[in-house]
Amino acid sequence: MAQATQEFGEWPLKRLMTEVCGSGHKSADDLTRAQATEAFERILAGEPDPTTLGAFWLANRWKRNTAEELGAYVDVMCERVEYAEPDADPVDCGANYDGKGRSAILGVAAGAVAAAAGTPVVVHSGDRVPTQKQDAYKHVLDELGVRTELTPSDSADMVDETGFGFYYQPAFNPAIDDLFDRRDMMGVRSFVNTIETLANPAGASVHLGSFYHLAFAKKVVDTFVESEFHDLDRVLMFQGMEGYDDVRPGYTKVAEWDAAGGSDGEAGSDGASFDDFEIETADYGMDLEEDDLAVDDVAAESAAITEAVLAGERDGAFADAVAVNAALRIYAREDADSIEAGLTAAREAIGDGSALGVLEALRAF
Repeated sequence: MAQATQEFGEWPLKRLMTEVCGSGHKSADDLTRAQATEAFERILAGEPDPTTLGAFWLANRWKRNTAEELGAYVDVMCERVEYAEPDADPVDCGANYDGKGRSAILGVAAGAVAAAAGTPVVVHSGDRVPTQKQDAYKHVLDELGVRTELTPSDSADMVDETGFGFYYQPAFNPAIDDLFDRRDMMGVRSFVNTIETLANPAGASVHLGSFYHLAFAKKVVDTFVESEFHDLDRVLMFQGMEGYDDVRPGYTKVAEWDAAGGSDGEAGSDGASFDDFEIETADYGMDLEEDDLAVDDVAAESAAITEAVLAGERDGAFADAVAVNAALRIYAREDADSIEAGLTAAREAIGDGSALGVLEALRAF
């Protein structure tokens, strides 16, 4: 519960429900930044009773959040995040905290390949985060024998020592982790599922994410712009398998935002650029179907695939998918001027053994 000394404004969640956002998706009003800020401060303090909290989350889900609301929620969360910035400036891969249940998680392998090619990568996740509570980065790394329950400072050191870093949500974002039980009782996603992926615990200047629909990518970019905490240079997002940051095979959309893409380079102004384009993954050697990436035991099989691909002992669908996903990470940080150039760098990192070297360094960390 909230501490007795904590003071809030004039907008408890019940009043917000009654007067602003609780009348349904067609007639509900959006919250102002001040209202959204106060609402999430109350939530993180444990002030609302469970019924009111659940109703508020559902009302937000039904009416759909604006970027201004999400930006306010992000900023309240970020005030409580323990940041640890490595010397390197990595690509931040927030992934999908719900995890995967049907297809292999390729982000660990792709991140290690990108790191070997000179692009540092950070990933972060929790442990069975609601609502789906499926396998995530942590579980693949655990299977590989890599330490995951690290302090943020240790995670930053991992990035600088190996080129790849894992940040554990309960350690760097305890305020969100404390919401686990209440989110679990909801049974459906809320705006927390969106904002937790945007925590950026390494303070990276590049974010890589995924979406089901292109409009969501634009909303994420607008959320970053509305956030008073974040100051990103680039965002790259694509249609991901199971909503994860593994690009889906075949025809897919890619969204690219650059703060310096226009004349004045000011984020959120007309000087920034937002573009989207289509790719056929077969054009980059990923000529396969989603079923080709299916596995039965996501964590264990993803770990085995990761090790085999990095060692150069496995080719075919998984190796091609890892290389393409690594190329997108390299391109996101502009360490290659095209996805094709990133793919060349990725395949060279696998071929010369340096990608396997990253995995060995992670195990030794």
